[in-house]
Amino acid sequence: MIFSLLKAGARLVLFVLRRWEIRGAENLPATGGVVLVANHVSYWDPIAIICAFKRQVYFMAKYELFKIPLVGYAVRSSGAFPVRRDVTDRNAVRTALRLLQADEVVGLFPEGTRSHTGEMLRPHLGAAMIALKSRTPVVPIAVSGTRGVFSKITVHVGNPIHFQSMTKTTREDLESISDRIMTEIALLLES
Repeated sequence: MIFSLLKAGARLVLFVLRRWEIRGAENLPATGGVVLVANHVSYWDPIAIICAFKRQVYFMAKYELFKIPLVGYAVRSSGAFPVRRDVTDRNAVRTALRLLQADEVVGLFPEGTRSHTGEMLRPHLGAAMIALKSRTPVVPIAVSGTRGVFSKITVHVGNPIHFQSMTKTTREDLESISDRIMTEIALLLES
């Protein structure tokens, strides 16, 4: 109930004040586990993505957000789950995999933090590892316009990417998949 109210209010703000546009929403599979991966430049990014779809998106969010009284409540209400970024957080990975096995949508920012320049940062390997372990499609998303106060926000949703499962995954494999994901996001930003 709370989540529905927060989402409706956020959608209203996005439409009225930010001239929000969604391109390619039909690319999100209607069923099954899906890993959403997006660029990250603003606190508006997860809000714009969550509001873009009927399916609930469970974002992996930095642990510190859950400690802020009002923000923590809103983040928890959205279904987000915490990740500690200073260590390999096995609990966050297990939560993501459990959600994906339950045919849910998990949202990840491969860069691990917001880019303060707007330029894409080097990705961490977690999104690639979660996609391979879960054997779920990856849907790239490019969000633009979220840095300005009243600029138009556009959510570009790309086609699902299916990666071959591997019996043994090397760091080079994860880096290659991570680079492919970021390339797809960059192409969406250019379109």
